[in-house]
Amino acid sequence: MIKFFLMVNKQGQTRLSKYYENVEIHQRTTLEADVIKKCISRTKDQCCFVEYKDFKLVYRQYAALFIVVGIDDTENEMAVYELIHNFVEVLDKYFSRVSELDIMFNLEKVHIILDEIILNGCIVETNKSRILAPLLALDRMAEC
Repeated sequence: MIKFFLMVNKQGQTRLSKYYENVEIHQRTTLEADVIKKCISRTKDQCCFVEYKDFKLVYRQYAALFIVVGIDDTENEMAVYELIHNFVEVLDKYFSRVSELDIMFNLEKVHIILDEIILNGCIVETNKSRILAPLLALDRMAEC
């Protein structure tokens, strides 16, 4: 099961966070700071899977952004690694070459995309067209 999904820049600023289990606010900031420090400090030669406390971290770097997913022992690390790439591809398709600014100024749309992919910590959709369908329908309604 997926415990959380984070998108962070190189300066350690969280741009997106989604938790799939109850974590108190003050614990979230501590957890995010530890996770970010652990992932950012690693070199490109090191593995993108990291043991952390009672779960694993799977992360990928895209330009200045890190996407970090916390998972439990039952989840497949490679599947989550590919899920991260699929998420970025969907963002690229929607925003046509997504950037950190796109994410910051369209956070609600990014959350809609993420909610179409992951529901209650489980991967429910990976088809890019089906993921984007609700968001494109909302865009069409907004144009009318």
